Amino acid sequence: MNPALIQLSVEDGLRQYELGEALGVALFVWAIVFCVLFIIFVCIRIFGMVVSSFSKKPATAPVDAPVPAAAPSVVEDSGEEFSSGSLKLKGCDEKTAAMIMAIVSDNTGIPLSELIFKSITLVEEK
Repeated sequence: MNPALIQLSVEDGLRQYELGEALGVALFVWAIVFCVLFIIFVCIRIFGMVVSSFSKKPATAPVDAPVPAAAPSVVEDSGEEFSSGSLKLKGCDEKTAAMIMAIVSDNTGIPLSELIFKSITLVEEK
């Protein structure tokens, strides 16, 4: 038997393939497999994008309503109550107030731009 020939059984009997022809068929089949896998990959990506677009929460703020500023300007209070915009700080510096606003936003899951803080007061422990 010639080592350059490969015998395969098919429905109509034995057919002999040369080595180059067998490699060509094998590469063609591999190409088809990878093309089908790529098509499946693209379909999964498209399906994922469609599903994620439906699962996003719509904005609850009406279109006509003004959006509050994410970080209102504040002035540190030195005993008296001063207001800068709509946020009042009592005994609290700007850095601490910003951390408190970020923590509240993170814990509630509400974006910082949708929260309105009226005052932040430092409470002393007794």
